[in-house]
Amino acid sequence: MAEGVKFVADCMLGKLARWLRMLGFDTLYIPDADDDELVRLAVREDRILLTRDFRLSDRRMVRNRSVLVGWGSTSEQLRQVVEQMNLSIDERALFTRCTICNSPIVPVSRSEVKDRVPPYVYQTQQDYGYCARCDKIYWPGTHVQRVLRALGYL
Repeated sequence: MAEGVKFVADCMLGKLARWLRMLGFDTLYIPDADDDELVRLAVREDRILLTRDFRLSDRRMVRNRSVLVGWGSTSEQLRQVVEQMNLSIDERALFTRCTICNSPIVPVSRSEVKDRVPPYVYQTQQDYGYCARCDKIYWPGTHVQRVLRALGYL
């Protein structure tokens, strides 16, 4: 993984933001942010701006810190960003960020989640994570394979 790379995605790239978070990348997504706010965030927080808007990507302040994302499927967009930014995927980073709010997910013990996950999940899964901001429990599921397959890792 490109060490410390962070993103901010425009309003048209919510699904891409979620997938980048699944891969462990710090990715802000504020659907109601205007272009000026996105540019300020990118510059102030040293983030790469992800956008489908050519005029936005060509602004002087973000010209060298933006990716003009194509109109393909989410998996195609993800592949484009990974290739264009020359990112490597670190399996240890997978699912370390909340897909909803981008906060770090912390490991929690199986016993701590017993009453918070479906019985089948509790019976079949050993590893769990927790987002304190969203109060959401995470566990490895089929989405892990789907993301990795989309990137050609499976």
